[in-house]
Amino acid sequence: MNVPTDLKYTASHEWARREADGTVSVGITDHAQQALGDIVFLELPEPGQALEAGKECAVVESVKAASDIYAPVAGEVVAKNDEALAAPEKVNQDPYGTWLFKIKPANPAYLDGLLDAAAYEKVAAE
Repeated sequence: MNVPTDLKYTASHEWARREADGTVSVGITDHAQQALGDIVFLELPEPGQALEAGKECAVVESVKAASDIYAPVAGEVVAKNDEALAAPEKVNQDPYGTWLFKIKPANPAYLDGLLDAAAYEKVAAE
């Protein structure tokens, strides 16, 4: 299982990366994409949409099932990845290189409360 140490994670298998411009890029983990199998469709939040931390905000569909994606932090969506929408299989091919949406966090410090790589590995192993 690939778990980069420079990212933060949720127990619901999203990753979050703080970008230089203060936004947070969000995607799903390698563990999640492996569990889902071939991803065939994404439904992502729209720019301008307000998200609450821990609440459903997107959907990923695979040949096996549809799963909700949860916002790792509260804030406003500032971008969605149109390339991933057009080619959802990119999430399987490169789960950490394929962000799904970006959030301008309401409280940047909240990211520090997410799981680090070691803690996420324990969650994913359960």
